[in-house]
Amino acid sequence: MKNIKTVNKTVGIDKAAEKAVLVGLSSSALPIEDRADERSLDELAALLETAGGIAAGVVLQKRDRPEPGTLIGTGKAEEIAEIIKANDCTLALFDNALTPAQQRSLEDVLGVRVMDRAGIILDIFAKRAQTKEGRLQVELAQYEYLLPRLTRMWTHLVRQTASGASRIGTRGPGETQLETDRRHIRDKITRLRRELEKVRGVRATQRRLRGKNEVKAVALVGYTNAGKSTLLNKLTGAGIQAENRLFDTLDTTTRRLRLPDEREVLLSDTVGFIRKLPHQLVAAFKATLEELTFADLILHVVDLSNDDCEYQTLVCERLIGELGAGETPRILVCNKRDLAPETLMPAGTDSVSVSAKTGEGVDALLDKIAKTI
Repeated sequence: MKNIKTVNKTVGIDKAAEKAVLVGLSSSALPIEDRADERSLDELAALLETAGGIAAGVVLQKRDRPEPGTLIGTGKAEEIAEIIKANDCTLALFDNALTPAQQRSLEDVLGVRVMDRAGIILDIFAKRAQTKEGRLQVELAQYEYLLPRLTRMWTHLVRQTASGASRIGTRGPGETQLETDRRHIRDKITRLRRELEKVRGVRATQRRLRGKNEVKAVALVGYTNAGKSTLLNKLTGAGIQAENRLFDTLDTTTRRLRLPDEREVLLSDTVGFIRKLPHQLVAAFKATLEELTFADLILHVVDLSNDDCEYQTLVCERLIGELGAGETPRILVCNKRDLAPETLMPAGTDSVSVSAKTGEGVDALLDKIAKTI
């Protein structure tokens, strides 16, 4: 265990903010993308801060294989329980994905709420979604994440049943209510999917009209906080909010962009990617992310000043491929050149370095877009 006061940036966080212990498992038995390490835990701390919490400590465990019941093993869980108690924490946040059964077992041992990375990302998305479409997509993802975890919410009824003869009769109503809730959520999921299908239909109509008018589409893609919204503002004067924080943009913004040769294209900002992006979100945001599939050009924006930019680039390239846009022409836009060492400037013909903040390199980017289109 290490105290993370030296790496956690807590400036501006309310002293009453919820405190959590961050936990990650590194195991060769896990797929590479599911393993925790110091980089992913630092990112998890940033996610927690974005959600309004503060990290009191970090536990990175290394073991040969995950423990089926608790992921980390009962002994390690008891150690973490002591850390939680000593720091008055109310939350244990896991970097690895947890099954509903593991989540229940860990809450029993740790005595506090337990969340995994997918859970906190969903929480941030729910906080940030502004448009009706964005809220629909987040709500669908939340319900799909919640459905298999509903049993955890009814464990108090099970305990009542097991406590003695005087509790006879409590089990039936509990199970009935649980099934009622499950049906209610399944109905909500069905309704949300129908509404999002209508959204996809509207987008399809817009694309057909765009095709008739021969207007090309360019999509901004990149890791969360790479500077996509700032770049959109610099190129088009969109004036959308662009803060230095994770998942600042959830709702797609499209603006017209005039190129040096006087042609116009439609430039769209998209939701940022992140490692271990919950599959519920990818599925729910299909209507938004589908824009990548139909784009004529992708601008893959990379934060050149981030020490982890190489890995972040690989994460985005993998997700672009999974979304069916792997063959779409793209330009690697290495952003924040004003903050990066000169040695990191790109040299490839399909890349350009810019500073969306200062405007350096923007003219070269516009020329490259025009030539590629």
